[in-house]
Amino acid sequence: MTSWKRTLYISVFVQLISAIGMSSIFPFLPLYIEHLGSSTGMSIELLAGLVFSVQAITMMIAAPVWGALADRKGRKMMVERATIGGAILIALMGFVRSAEELVFLRGVQGLVTGVLSALTALVAANVPRERTGYALGLLQVGLWAGMSVGPLLGGVVADLLGFRAAFIATASLLAVAGALVLWGIDEKFEPVPKPDDGSPNGFLTAWKHVIQMPGVPLTYASRFLSNLGRSMVMPFVPLFVQVLMSESAKVATITGVVTGFSAFAGAVSAVYLGRLGDRIGHRRIIIGSALLAALFYFPQAFTTTVWQLLILQGLTGFAAGGIMPALSALLARYTDPGEEGAVYGLESSIMSAARAIAPMIGAALAGLFGLRSMFLASGVIYLALAVVPGRGLPDPRAVPRRPIREPSDQPAK
Repeated sequence: MTSWKRTLYISVFVQLISAIGMSSIFPFLPLYIEHLGSSTGMSIELLAGLVFSVQAITMMIAAPVWGALADRKGRKMMVERATIGGAILIALMGFVRSAEELVFLRGVQGLVTGVLSALTALVAANVPRERTGYALGLLQVGLWAGMSVGPLLGGVVADLLGFRAAFIATASLLAVAGALVLWGIDEKFEPVPKPDDGSPNGFLTAWKHVIQMPGVPLTYASRFLSNLGRSMVMPFVPLFVQVLMSESAKVATITGVVTGFSAFAGAVSAVYLGRLGDRIGHRRIIIGSALLAALFYFPQAFTTTVWQLLILQGLTGFAAGGIMPALSALLARYTDPGEEGAVYGLESSIMSAARAIAPMIGAALAGLFGLRSMFLASGVIYLALAVVPGRGLPDPRAVPRRPIREPSDQPAK
């Protein structure tokens, strides 16, 4: 097996088990907030929004720094930091005594973790550029497949053994992921060379260079819209499921089934659409996927049963599954080799910014117009993703870049 393929397959497996762990706590976080209660008198609704937003805000700040550091110290090290650090912090979340303590640890988690961006940088730096759509699509399969199993697993564990047991299970999975990276991946890292003209080589210089590349700002804008549309709905799915159900028992499990099915559908489509994008162009994949996602979001506002929501969430997940690998592949095509850490660190920051404001927008819409309005808003956002950024992205073949140093195809030792 060639070196880059070994790195890719191990990374996909690590993404799978880390996604299972990270997503397993999503179905019951608002319910855990209710269980813990507030020690300062803050409203449960506000704390439920903060528990999602604060982690995204701190990740938005930290991700570009970790990404730029990866180009200087190695991408494997960043994956180890994200998985092992996440394992420790999530284990501690199982022992908090109030919702405020949970919100604090979620904020620290955002500063330390970021498995997806670290793995994306590692894979993009090691696979041939003409295979990036396939490789990042396969990585997306690991993410979506993990997210399809994680919510169901977390919901069942929370209903049977309690919320705290689910955090311990999540921490254990992340620790296993970190060990696999440590002993399974042999990174032949070469740091970015310093400029010959004596210009600064700091983080700000790296970020500025990335942002100035043609196509990159619009790709980042597309990433923001994609994450905003999805993250606006996800934190409130447990509450919407509770509204649709005639009885409140097993809400965490049913929510896990709904979100897990959506993620499974995304995993099915991601690798196929990633490979297809390598052949027909990733811009076409973005436009088509965004239009379909919008089409399936709108009717979710009018569902009256859980099974209707389940089917439409699955169709939405299938449509959206092609967007993330397509955007990540375009970033690899638009930017220079050796800058993967900075590129995907900034991408992670953009994604986190969307996740930070999305729950607050969702909460405002739910408060003013009801929970169903969020599905309509998400549909409009995906329409914007199809019409505005999708049609304006340049052809990667027309973007000038430094010569590409392809990864070695020699077997790993």
